[in-house]
Amino acid sequence: MNNLIYVLIVGAISGWLAGEIKRGFGFGLIGNIIVGIIGAFVGNWVFGQLHISLGAGLIGVILTSVIGALIVLALIGLIRR
Repeated sequence: MNNLIYVLIVGAISGWLAGEIKRGFGFGLIGNIIVGIIGAFVGNWVFGQLHISLGAGLIGVILTSVIGALIVLALIGLIRR
């Protein structure tokens, strides 16, 4: 149960930050959580393939998730057009 709460909090923070960085792409609280969670998976996969680590701990996880969420938002922007 604690892991689920941790994932939701990190997802919400990451999705919100990505929405703030890329103005006009916010999806509300639930949408931002979903984008942040998907972004965490995408970021972990991308950085894993490139053998890059942004650090350990909460800050590294959030940075990876935000970058992944920005990638997801860019893909959504391409699809929306």
